[in-house]
Amino acid sequence: MIAAMRVTRRKQTFADVAKLHWSLEPRQQPADAEPPDSVREQVLVTKQEIGDRPVYTLRPRRGYSSRHVLYFHGGAYVHQIQKDHWSFLARLVTETGCTATAPLYPLAPTNRYDDTIAVVKAVYKEKLSGLHSDDQILMGDSAGGGLALVLAQSLRDEGSPQPKEIVLLSPWLDITMSDPAQHEYDKHDPYLGIPGLLEAGRLYAGALDPADPLVSPLTGDLTGLGSLSVFIGTRDVLLSDARRFRAKAAAAGVPVEYWEYEDMFHAWMIASLPEAKKASARIADLIVRGGRR
Repeated sequence: MIAAMRVTRRKQTFADVAKLHWSLEPRQQPADAEPPDSVREQVLVTKQEIGDRPVYTLRPRRGYSSRHVLYFHGGAYVHQIQKDHWSFLARLVTETGCTATAPLYPLAPTNRYDDTIAVVKAVYKEKLSGLHSDDQILMGDSAGGGLALVLAQSLRDEGSPQPKEIVLLSPWLDITMSDPAQHEYDKHDPYLGIPGLLEAGRLYAGALDPADPLVSPLTGDLTGLGSLSVFIGTRDVLLSDARRFRAKAAAAGVPVEYWEYEDMFHAWMIASLPEAKKASARIADLIVRGGRR
């Protein structure tokens, strides 16, 4: 798969600012973001509007558990959810019996961070706030991992109970891309690139300081959060931020379950790959542990 990404020059979207801009219109089509038929055959899918945005909920056809996953998709805040995301969620729902909700949150550059966070909070309030905190799980990949952490920090600051699990998959936690080690990791990442990520972060933050915790939650306070888990690969330009997150959490006395996978690329765990099975099994374990069927 890495070879295929290199042959098709997949990295160019994030290695070249102009190509990132060219990618926006085709990667933001609402019709392309709907759960595919293959997913609807596996699980029950319902749709509603929250904050004028489509929100999809996936449920198992049998064997319900009380756990509910609120999932935020990746895409650098500028790209829509992909079929891999839906397939990954369908597998989690089928394997664990959980319910999973995925909002199609507002994207930059038409929208900014405040629009996106407002929808994220509204979806949480509508779908999860009435549940026991032990049954609440926040999860996201890439930019969605950043949103999950921002939401958890917001809930803490408001005095609301923390979700039982906060699961971050190849998370983008600092849009400044300022860690010096990232330049070396960029050479080995077959998908992401620093120039495109910097531009996507700029479009998302607008006039806000990109180091603000609302867009770079790694710079914020990590104390008082729920159970944190991080999955990352060593061929990911975001690796150094994941390591910084682990170190900062440890310094704050906050335990983090941290899994680093050798030679794996960005967000590989949501793909249908043999190498993703072990990570997927661990993610499923996080969902079901302590759950009430």
